[in-house]
Order: sequence, then C-alpha cells, then structure tokens
Amino acid sequence: MKFKSIYNSERILKIIFGLSLFVVLVMGGMSYQLIKKLSKSFEDVQHTYQIHIELEKLLSALKDAESGKRAFIISQDSTFLEPLLSSQSELDNSLERLKLLTKNNPAQQKNIAELKIKIDKNLEIFEKTLSLAIANKTDSPEFISSFKEGRQTMNSVRFKIMDMTTHESEELGIRKEKSSKTLSNAPMLIYYALIFSLLILLLTYLQISKNLRILKEKNELLETFKESTTQSEIISKHGNWIWYIEDNTFEYSDNLYRLLGEEPQSFPATLENFMGFVHPDDLDKLTEQVNKMMENEDLPFIHYRIIQKNGSIKHFKAYGKVLIDSDGHKKLLGTTADITDEIENYRLIEERNLELERNNKELASFNYVASHDLQEPLRKIQTFISRLEDKEKANLSDNGKLYITRIKSSSARMRSLIDDLLQFSRTNKSEEAFEDSNINILLETAKHDLAEIISDKRARISSDSIPSMKVIPFQIKQLFLNLISNSLKYSRENVAPVITISYSQTQASDLPKIKFSKHDLYHTISIKDNGIGFDQEYAEKIFILFNRLHNKNEYSGTGIGLSICKKIVENHNGYITAEGKLDQGSVFTVYLPVTT
Repeated sequence: MKFKSIYNSERILKIIFGLSLFVVLVMGGMSYQLIKKLSKSFEDVQHTYQIHIELEKLLSALKDAESGKRAFIISQDSTFLEPLLSSQSELDNSLERLKLLTKNNPAQQKNIAELKIKIDKNLEIFEKTLSLAIANKTDSPEFISSFKEGRQTMNSVRFKIMDMTTHESEELGIRKEKSSKTLSNAPMLIYYALIFSLLILLLTYLQISKNLRILKEKNELLETFKESTTQSEIISKHGNWIWYIEDNTFEYSDNLYRLLGEEPQSFPATLENFMGFVHPDDLDKLTEQVNKMMENEDLPFIHYRIIQKNGSIKHFKAYGKVLIDSDGHKKLLGTTADITDEIENYRLIEERNLELERNNKELASFNYVASHDLQEPLRKIQTFISRLEDKEKANLSDNGKLYITRIKSSSARMRSLIDDLLQFSRTNKSEEAFEDSNINILLETAKHDLAEIISDKRARISSDSIPSMKVIPFQIKQLFLNLISNSLKYSRENVAPVITISYSQTQASDLPKIKFSKHDLYHTISIKDNGIGFDQEYAEKIFILFNRLHNKNEYSGTGIGLSICKKIVENHNGYITAEGKLDQGSVFTVYLPVTT
C-alpha cells in the first residue's frame, strides 16, 4: 500500500506538471504577441529620439561653422576655420540620415527638402562673407549686407529645425501614450506572476529530484566507504570507537572486538567491559588516562596492554579527538591500534643493532690485525729477501734471482694492498666530525705529499680557488690525493701530465643521472687530465672495489683508490662521476652539497 501511495503521488505530480506546462505554452503564445507590440512601441520611441539627435547634430554643425566664421573675422586666426572644413560633409551626412529616418513620413520629407534649400542658401552667403573677410573687406557695404542676410537665413534654418523638432515631439507624445497603455496592460502582470509561479514549481520539482538522486548516491557511497573502512581496520589492525559525551555512552566498531579476541558486538560497548581486558599492570595508568579524557574531553596518544581470553598479550595504542556536529552535540572519535608487531619489530631491530655493533668491533679488531700482525711478518719477509739478495746473490742461479725478484714484487703489492684496505676501512668510519675547512689548503697538502712523483713526471697542476666547506678534512685530503695520483699514474708515455682542477656550482636538477636530491645546490670540483683515458663503457666499473682496467704489469695499483674516492664522496652525501676518451684523458667530477 505504501509503494502504491508513492506511485500515485508521483503520477499526480506528473499530471500537475503536464497541465502547468500546457498553461505555460498557452500563456507563452499570448505573451509573444504582446511582447511584439511592446517591442514595436519601443522601436517607435527610439526612432523619434534618433531624429531628435540628428536635428541637434545638424544645428550644432551650423552653429560651430557660424562661431568659427565670427572668431576668424575678429582674430584673423585660421585655426577657427577648421569647423568650416568639416561642416559641409557633416551637414550632408545628417541630411541623408534624416531622409532615411523619415522616409515613411511625407510631412517630414517635405520639411527636410525645405531645410536643405535654406542650408544651401546659408552656406552660399557664408562663403561669400568669408571670402570678403579673407580679403579684409569687412567694412564694405557688400560684406555688411551679406552678413545681415546670412543671419536672417540662419534664423530661418533654426525656425525650420524647431518646426521639425516640434513635429517629432508631438509624434513622441503619441508614441509614449501608446507605450504607457501597453505597459499598463494588466494581463501582462498576471502572465508574469503565472510564469514566476510555474518557474518556482518547476525548480522545486527539479531540486527535489536532484536531492533524491544525490541522497541515493551518497547512501551508496557511504555503504562502500563503510565496507572499505571495515576492510582497512582488519588489514591495519585497528578499531574505532565513539564516546558520546553528553550521553556518556560508547560505540565500538566490529574490528575493535576482533582486536580483543571477541566476536563483533558480542558484549555491550561499555567502559567497564573494555577495562576487563586491560593488563593488570596497566589498569591504573589507563584508568587515570580515561578519567583525564572525560574531564578534558581529549585523549592524547596512550599505550597499554590487553590480555585476550586465550592468554595472548597484545600492545595497544589509542588516540581520540573531539568532534562537534551541526546540532552542537559533542562526541570523541577514537582509534585504537594493535602495535604488537611494531613492538616485536623494534625489539628485533635492537637485537640486530647489538649484533651489528659486535660485528663492527670484530672489524675493528681485524683492522688492528691487518695493520700490525699482518704487516709484521710481511716486513720480515721483505727484510730476509733483501739480505738474501745482498749476501747470496752471487750464489743464486738465474732462476733463483728471478724468483727473488717476483717475491719482492709480490710482497710490495701485498703491502700496498694492506695499506689501501686500511685506508678504505677508515673511510667507512662515520664518527669523524664535519668541520669548516679551507679546501685549498687540503688540496695543497695532497699535492705536497705527491711532490716527488709530480717532479719526476714534470706534471703541471693548475686549480681554481675553492671556497671553504663543511667536510671531514682527512677524507677530502685523501680524495684529492687519490684522484691526482690516479691522473699521474695513468699519464701517457713521454707526455708531461697536465692536470686542471676547476670549481663551480650546480643546481640539483642539472646533476647527471640524479633524479631525487635532498639538496638544491652542489659544489662541483672537476679534475681533468691528458692521460691515457678509458672507454666510457667502463665509467661505472672503475669505482668498484678491486676492479682494474689495466694489467698489473702495465700499471701498478690495487684497484682500491677510486673505490676510496667514491666512499669518501658518499660519506659527504655527494656524487662522483667519470668521463673518459682513450688516449685523450679523463675527467672526474665531484659533487658535494652546499650546506649552511
């Protein structure tokens, strides 16, 4: 019955709407005819005003010409003749427009013909008096006679224009009377009222339909959102609750029951029932927090434990915030999350940090062994080989001498390898403090350490002035030392090394192959040489530990130097790149962030 009642009401509403639309159409036809009459009346009024305007323009042009003539006669200033030059065309245009405007009015057409004769006569006399004035014959009887005749002619023009204006005014009065009658038409007012009423009815109907559609869509959206929220609660292990402050009642979401290990809505949502799950050791603390919540109507983050019926202990975190609805009612919306996994993960991280600390200590012990215990037998090997070579060289066979030479070479490489490994391990240390350092002094110190090989190879090193930076001084010095040493080591045979160190600044967006950066601006230091270079396809591999592009018999080295450089730059949150061309040289570019 209810459905049938709704159906019938909708049917009646449609019938009313159809009848209203029919009435609107009928009244619209009548209104159209009335509006056409009204529009014609306004056009007639506008037409009369246009004729008035053209007559005023015509008279104004004549007055301007007359005034200009008189001013010229008095002052002999030719600038006053400018209105005379344009008056003829203006007069002709005004007369033509008047003819068009009054083409359906025989009386006005006759007046225009007479007016044109008078204007032509006036202009003829005007030109005659002007010629006499230009010839300085203003005192002649002919000028005086013409001047008087021109004034009489001008007056006749004025009178004729006044006649035409009066005629149009009478026409305007008649048209105004018609217009007033039209505007005072009572059916039009009724029609407007009807249209307004029907419009309100239509808008109301449309609005109701729209509201119903929106309400339906929102209900569907709320259902979807509710289901999504339920799934989100389950996945993220949290539940929602509401405390209605004025009623002092609670409402728990289904998943909050699940977090307690219970079926949804299996017990009344009361504070006493919830407190029954709280761990005894946390009960007093939570009770105190809840009392503060009820007093201050606020709940900051709190942590506590609960015990499920199966004996499982869970760690909870809760938070609440007061909301005020449109009716002014207060409620505190809270969220409780199960953070047991977070607690366990935190404990696991702590254990792994302890394990990592133990490993670091073991690595430190290894470094000590490498720097002392491994080097001591190596020094003895080198010492005994040296003595054997000095005292027993004459007794050794050629093969023996060759073996001794290879042992010396291998032991030297081992010492170099141990030193480089120790150096690499030192760059791994993060406890070195950053200091405001003069980079130019660090560069000069590195060059001083390489002074002997620089002199032997007759190398030329030039550098820009580099500003001070906040760095680890020892590591930056080692960076310059390794990069310059690399350029000297891989110089071309019989070609003096030329090393150029340049400085600039680079925006983070312009850094090559870097998509995201924590800093906006970078110090850019480039070390360019004219050495043997390398194939660009190996540009990334040369920074890998123990990676070598050349045979150890061709060039000395352990393959650790550039790895140390990369580690140092990374310790400073920077980047290093390499570019090379075979037999043309290489460029190593270091990017260090600009910090304040």
